[in-house]
Amino acid sequence: MVAHSSTSKWTPGSLVSARGRNWVVIPSEDEDTVLLRPLHGSDSEAAGIFTPLEPDVVTETTYPDPIPDKSGDFRGALLLKDAVRLTLRAGAGPFRSIGRLSVTPRPYQYVPLLMSLRLDPVRLLIADDVGVGKTIEAAMVARELLDRGIIRRIGVLCPPHLCEQWAQELSEKFGIEAAVIQPSRMARLERGLPRPDIHVFEHYPHIVASIDYVKSARYLNSFVQYAPDLIIVDEAHSAARPRGDERGTQQLRYRLLRQLASDPNRHIILTTATPHNGVEESFRSLLGILNEEFDLPVDENIRRSKLLPHLVQRRRVDLVNWLGSETPFPERDNQDHTYRMTREFTELYEAIVRFCRQTVSDADGTRQRVRYWAAIAMLRCVLSSPSAAEATLSKRAARRRGELEDTLTTEEFTTQVLDSVSDQDAPPDYAPTAAVDDVAAALTNAEIRQLDSFLRSAKELRGPSKDAKLAALGEAVSEVLGEGYHPIVYCRFIDTAKYVGEQLQEMLSDDFPNLHIASVTGGDGNDEQRRQLVDEIVGSPVRVLVATDCLSEGINLQEHFDAVIHYDLPWNPNRLEQREGRVDRYGQKSATVKNILLWGDDNPIDRAVLRVLIKKAREIRQRLGISVSAAVESDAVIQAVVEDIFLQRGGYQLALDVPVADAGVSEYHQAVEAAAERESRNRAYFAQRSIKPDEVARELQEMEPALGTAADIQSFAQNALQRFNGELRPSGLDGVFELHPGELQRTFRLREDSLTFPMRVSFDGNPLAKTTHVGRNHPVVATLSNLVIDRALNGDDPLFARCGAIVTDAIDRRTFVVLLRIRYLIEEGRTQQFAEEVVTAAFQSVSGEVEWLHPYQDNAMGLLSGNVNRDGMPRSEARDHVSTALRMLADKGDEWAADIIAERKAALADSHERLRGMVRGARIRIRPHPKPDILGCYALIPQGVH
Repeated sequence: MVAHSSTSKWTPGSLVSARGRNWVVIPSEDEDTVLLRPLHGSDSEAAGIFTPLEPDVVTETTYPDPIPDKSGDFRGALLLKDAVRLTLRAGAGPFRSIGRLSVTPRPYQYVPLLMSLRLDPVRLLIADDVGVGKTIEAAMVARELLDRGIIRRIGVLCPPHLCEQWAQELSEKFGIEAAVIQPSRMARLERGLPRPDIHVFEHYPHIVASIDYVKSARYLNSFVQYAPDLIIVDEAHSAARPRGDERGTQQLRYRLLRQLASDPNRHIILTTATPHNGVEESFRSLLGILNEEFDLPVDENIRRSKLLPHLVQRRRVDLVNWLGSETPFPERDNQDHTYRMTREFTELYEAIVRFCRQTVSDADGTRQRVRYWAAIAMLRCVLSSPSAAEATLSKRAARRRGELEDTLTTEEFTTQVLDSVSDQDAPPDYAPTAAVDDVAAALTNAEIRQLDSFLRSAKELRGPSKDAKLAALGEAVSEVLGEGYHPIVYCRFIDTAKYVGEQLQEMLSDDFPNLHIASVTGGDGNDEQRRQLVDEIVGSPVRVLVATDCLSEGINLQEHFDAVIHYDLPWNPNRLEQREGRVDRYGQKSATVKNILLWGDDNPIDRAVLRVLIKKAREIRQRLGISVSAAVESDAVIQAVVEDIFLQRGGYQLALDVPVADAGVSEYHQAVEAAAERESRNRAYFAQRSIKPDEVARELQEMEPALGTAADIQSFAQNALQRFNGELRPSGLDGVFELHPGELQRTFRLREDSLTFPMRVSFDGNPLAKTTHVGRNHPVVATLSNLVIDRALNGDDPLFARCGAIVTDAIDRRTFVVLLRIRYLIEEGRTQQFAEEVVTAAFQSVSGEVEWLHPYQDNAMGLLSGNVNRDGMPRSEARDHVSTALRMLADKGDEWAADIIAERKAALADSHERLRGMVRGARIRIRPHPKPDILGCYALIPQGVH
């Protein structure tokens, strides 16, 4: 907590007593109000005392030393060390937020944080590669700005399907509780308002909102009026200013961001892995959100040196071994599986092609345009699956009954039928029937009878005997399952995904009796319902997920799946990367991700898409380690390929090994190469090499004791639970445990009523579905920590003690270790911050004097946690040894810790000054309280000495 300096006699960090309880003073913005936090409590339990009304209620106090007569179990006494460390929130290091994190960031993820601390206001575009953790990077900045007092409120704008994920990440990993703003939540949020004249956007301190919901005419003005002072925009490319489309969805998103950015004091962070979709104007509009001076005409150069502080854009290959810390991104194993259509399928395909050519050539004007899109729709669906063909052809009956009357624009046809990239959202996954059904197509009775015959033929093609594509998929899935992979099969249409899921279950059940297959599509309800469908299969050891592109963005699947099979080739190469990027990202436990392209050797569209679009995209990524986009050109290529099929009298042929000479294809390849060259230059320049790895290294080393590793948290939870008759029971899955609360079930539920037991938990940060990530700020850890501290301070339970003694062969003379809490007042300009840290230090008696072992932390921690032989001792002997240690310190008066405090103050000052050299900020003044609190005292006695 940060406040302006005041003239109150109670300095932040002082220990006081009030209303029968001990407190620590924290900074207050009002000099007449003393803000108090329970000595071992959280900021949420803070209380304020208005001194003009209660002038004598606050009195000074001291922290009691351990009581030797209450020495207890040594292992139990060590629990106190971990409990106190895990409850620290206001760390004394230069990064104020570290104590509130429940995730251990990778070293490279600190770079955006350092960049943000150089900016005022923060206007930052995080454009790191797919899967490196941009959400964590943005949330780290948000948490730090909160804890520095630079901002008070956070707002996240994201696609609707990401709202729940963002809220969960903020809560579990950063201790930020955000209200989710979506249509289904609005009524409940409004009921929670204290008064009817207060708006939802004004009342809730932190919010995660669907960008499409708040951009609506109903909410736009009120959201802008009450928007938080930090706005994070995820998938920001979807809010760039599009070329044209003045009234479209993307344009409305852009207008919202422009209005938010017009406030010069608002902090804005944009995150996207694809900032540039090939349209320079749109890219510059994103940069203009950071600074309107960057939104220049495309023929004017932007000063890259001026843009450099606002943009970070790194490839994964640049981060694999950043700062000597290995980040295990998986390798990609790309494979092709081919098939040839059966005779029956070929006959249907060729009949539809002839029909489409004839119906398009026989029409003109609007009728020809609609028939053109109807032809593409039919062609694409029949090549996807018999079920998709049925879906698009069967609507003729509904049309005759007068049930369908929609007429679409060319833009809507493009979005529905093609994988158009004009809008960055996933394309609709229902079969594109509207063009076939459009009244403007004006099909004759003879043509309608032909469509009905196609429908009958399509129904007869179901199953692997006549559907060679399905049979080839069965072989591919069987192969990857046999190798131990867990694949996702991506389909273009809902009907195809359902068909594939049903058929695979029947085809593979004999070979894989425990096989569990689920199909998840845009027709399966909302985002939460789709997540539940995924959750239902991830615990199965043999599993296949069949999905449409509704799962190719936002939902991270790397914890559960490690292979991608493209059943339908995407007609937009960007979609290929978005699919594979759901599993190929940081946190993937498999060293290799297998990606399989399934394509028809005699399918002319597959051959063209593969040869012209996909192979080029993969060649660029393999060569440069980046994905690029040439949006307009790829749309044009697809349309050109389809038109060739309609216009040529013979069959369309495109050999994979024959160079493509078509002007449109050449133009596309030139555009892709130009985009690749641009991105390569940008990522070299904006990789932020101005922030050196060694500038971050020392700070991370300093922070390690404060954070506590996942292994530390697991060990603490296991040891503490056992003392309450609970346990962490191995679940049979790597890194996953069943948490049985023992006698603490009611206590845990009082802290967080949503907890259920036994709870399946993981400590490594990447849990399976239905598994809870337990970090240092999780309610279970926080409750255990507080209980251990309370029991130890009470002193009546030998299982939880502040002092103890053991016999060990790790030393050759009697040594004492003290667990200390040092409190600080940190001043930066006119602001104050209370901070604290836990320090362990060891000393011995040399000629009757206290001699500290250097370095303090390393020696003491080694003695307490080393793998050495230890034996307990009678409580009376332990009492005598602890008494000796405390008496030696008391004999030195108030100066016994002077050297330790001086060393820690100097180390902290150096750390703060190093950070100040990297970021903006005033000089830091560190004022430690002169006497640290002795939380615990431990005596280590060598063998043979009693």
